[in-house]
Amino acid sequence: MSDVAIVSHKSGKFRKKSSLPLMELACEPCIEILREFPQFRDKIDCVLFSTTSPVQYSSAILSEYLGITPKISQRIDNLCNSGTHAIISAYSLIRSGLCEMALVVGADTSETEGKKLKWDVTRGEFAFPVHWAGLFAKSHMRKYGTTEDQMAMVSVKNRSNAISNPKALFTTKITLEDVLESQKIADPVKLLECSYVCDGASAVIMTNKENAKKINCNPVWLTGIGTHTESASFAKISEDLSSIHSAKIAANMAYKMAKIEPKDIDLVELHDAFTIMEILAYEDLGLTKVGQGGKFVTENQVVINSRGGLLGTGHPIGATGVAQVAEISEQLSGSAGNRQIKEPCKIGLVHNLAAAGSSAVVVVMGTE
Repeated sequence: MSDVAIVSHKSGKFRKKSSLPLMELACEPCIEILREFPQFRDKIDCVLFSTTSPVQYSSAILSEYLGITPKISQRIDNLCNSGTHAIISAYSLIRSGLCEMALVVGADTSETEGKKLKWDVTRGEFAFPVHWAGLFAKSHMRKYGTTEDQMAMVSVKNRSNAISNPKALFTTKITLEDVLESQKIADPVKLLECSYVCDGASAVIMTNKENAKKINCNPVWLTGIGTHTESASFAKISEDLSSIHSAKIAANMAYKMAKIEPKDIDLVELHDAFTIMEILAYEDLGLTKVGQGGKFVTENQVVINSRGGLLGTGHPIGATGVAQVAEISEQLSGSAGNRQIKEPCKIGLVHNLAAAGSSAVVVVMGTE
């Protein structure tokens, strides 16, 4: 069984609403990759397309648009962590030897049906994600004394990081006062504490060790994978709503596989769909002690959401997980440009949730 590496990674511009239909949007980062590595077109034997769009046979359509004739072509849909599930599927196919090089593409538009959970009757009339974010926030505030200022600082930090990301949706600085004074959506969550479902696409090329050695690049290796589905409905998601159980399980699985501990991590892409979710993630991933997530926001012990996260970059649902993996790949390979972290980065982590954390994916990546 071969080790698996990411050897190319691109993201298109994230927009509130573009004029492009979904399939053309999905092609944007792929075209960039194929221009840089034209030899990949004949070597890609797997295309996986992550999207919450209802477009049928979309992976085959995408393959035809790009002039690729893969052995394996599949569409992956698991709401907000569709992208990382596609990454895991590609990893498994390459690791097993069923394919040698996979193109993983994530794309969605702002109109996707994936942004409202119509099927979950346990949420009652509260079908929008911001409703459960409010519940998580109130629970953590009651139990651990987390403050609205601490939650607001997550948005300030991530929007600040997004300023140096040319692909980000939001590139204007905001202040703590801006966040606290923005419209309250679902108490205590405010408008500027919510990610924005937008149009966007990201893509990565994954391949086996033999191919990675032949390509003139700095490969980034997938060293640990953890994933867990607790439920589909909100009713079974957590005992007290102050943590995400699925994320804890996924993180422990990934750490064990990668043979690392939280203290070894240099860079993290967290699923900050709402500010409170980043604070919960600090604790669920073991980056700080339980109950200390609010204080950890400004401690700078590890680089968090260097591209701006979902809050700064935008959240095209099917593309988010792939975009997170692309960012870690850029940073670890030293190709992030003005966004490049100055400290040497050897280990990065992606944390990707879906449906209020009813399922979670954690991926550990490294330079070795």
